[in-house]
Amino acid sequence: MPATPTSNAAVRPSRLPAPALASEPTRTVRLKRGEQPTHSTLTPFQRWCWKTFRQRVLTRPPDPALEENLLKAHIRLRADEYMAMVYGTSIVVTIAMVFAGLGAAFFMVDIVGLPLFVGVLLAVGLPVFGFVGTLFGMPGTPASTAKARGRKIDRKISPAMSFVSAMASADVNVDQIFKELARQKIYGEVAEEAAWITRDTELLGVDILTALRTGAQRSPSKRFQDFLQGVVTTATSGGQLKPYFLLKSEQYEQENKLEMLSRVETLGLMAETFVTVVVAFPLFLVIIIAIFAVIGGGGTFMIDILWAIVALLIPIAQFGFIFFMYTLTADMV
Repeated sequence: MPATPTSNAAVRPSRLPAPALASEPTRTVRLKRGEQPTHSTLTPFQRWCWKTFRQRVLTRPPDPALEENLLKAHIRLRADEYMAMVYGTSIVVTIAMVFAGLGAAFFMVDIVGLPLFVGVLLAVGLPVFGFVGTLFGMPGTPASTAKARGRKIDRKISPAMSFVSAMASADVNVDQIFKELARQKIYGEVAEEAAWITRDTELLGVDILTALRTGAQRSPSKRFQDFLQGVVTTATSGGQLKPYFLLKSEQYEQENKLEMLSRVETLGLMAETFVTVVVAFPLFLVIIIAIFAVIGGGGTFMIDILWAIVALLIPIAQFGFIFFMYTLTADMV
């Protein structure tokens, strides 16, 4: 059962400032006999970052957006811990880039024979680029991870709703439906979201409606949020959940078919573009340049352009289309 990021503070109280520790309320956690709670632990590198940059990150309040993205991405770190890791990673990357820049500068100046300013640019530019890129790029990683999880949830939500509607047709309780859904790992991130809801009900002793509201708030998928909020609204307004589950299952199935049709049309368009841009256009360009080199007397310049097209333009265009098609088809699985 996944651990809650909020319980992280209860497990590692020694790294919290004294006022926050004193004001934190006690919480009763309900466990079955013989079971032990699981918690997230920091790696040695994360512990070093926290000890080194703790005072720096605690001087300013944690970013609520970063805290929310960490929760949606299921990264089991608090915002202050993650920022400490960002600072530590920036220092390590900068040191590595200093050695890489010096080595690249020595190779380019002494072996290749390039001007000295090129070596200075490499020796100074690589560490600066590594430090700035890490310091300003890593805080956006949880948001990207959360968006990726949201896309994975949207891909699996249609078959998951079929499972939910089948369980509801057998008059299974809502908490048991999500508990069984959490065990079906074939549904990927949807099962992970259901596992967190089951954790709230069975481990933390929260009622199912509150757990569903909390699950809707921390889910990175808009479609799954709407589904959970609909369950809460239907249950609190006195409606029946079985017709709601069946309706959402049919809705997501229709939406999935339309989305798959759109992706297939996009694949067809990209295939036609591939034939035109990557196959036909370079072929005509190579023939025209070869004719100019023979008749127009372009000499070695035309030959160099021809080599650049054959060795660079065509492979880069092909690999670009292959990567795009792979990414597009991966979302269809």
